[in-house]
Amino acid sequence: MARVAFIGAGKLATAIVRGVLARRLYAPSDLACTSKSGDSAARLAAATGIGHEPDLARLLGPADLVIVAFKPQSLATADPRLATLTAGKLVVSVLAGRRLARLSETFPQARNLVRAMPNTPAAIGAAMTSFAARQPLSDADRSTIVALLDALGRQIEVDEAHLDALTALGGSGPAFLFEFVAALRDAGIAAHLPPDVAKLVATQTVLGAAQLVAGSELTPEALRDQVTSPNGTTFAGLRVLSEGRFRDLIARTIQAATQRAGELARDS
Repeated sequence: MARVAFIGAGKLATAIVRGVLARRLYAPSDLACTSKSGDSAARLAAATGIGHEPDLARLLGPADLVIVAFKPQSLATADPRLATLTAGKLVVSVLAGRRLARLSETFPQARNLVRAMPNTPAAIGAAMTSFAARQPLSDADRSTIVALLDALGRQIEVDEAHLDALTALGGSGPAFLFEFVAALRDAGIAAHLPPDVAKLVATQTVLGAAQLVAGSELTPEALRDQVTSPNGTTFAGLRVLSEGRFRDLIARTIQAATQRAGELARDS
């Protein structure tokens, strides 16, 4: 009987399932899913070998861990039986913009309720997930959450008050980085590089630099200075970034995304 139940079977649920199976955290027989139409759950079950249980009561009955991964807007019309069917269970929500207070209205009797915010690199096991709990986690529940989220990449527990900013930095951050890679690519093309060469070099440069900063004890500024010779090519480029107030632009980008994350949470 499935110990972990997924309500929702879209891309994020699929990433979580594949992550925990790849890490052998659970066996396929430990997991089961359902979805509103049933189609996505059937596809996920067929692709991974986990169970597909359309009946909500039978799905949740044996489960101790419930992962809520349907579309955020569907929370308003969620099955009212969830209040009692999740009683005493550990519930993890990955619904963007849905705060713990709002989630508690749907899952009032959960043993504990965790709001987690993975980003899209979860699909390749390289996510950065921030999470917050409704109340302090027991040692056993903390171990469960950490193991689950580590299967997606890296995780950090924070106060929920920080999640709007972390949604902007970690959740939206990949899109901002994709835009930066595209800008590097286009700049290379403007400098008369073939498009495929410009894309390859831009992508690998960003990937290598990210891996270097992740594995170094040095600050990003110190690593930057190691590349920068006085009056050299890097110096010339950095001067343009400084004159264009590059850091101010990034700060305003994150501020705008943070503000919007707060607005969406308040409106939900």
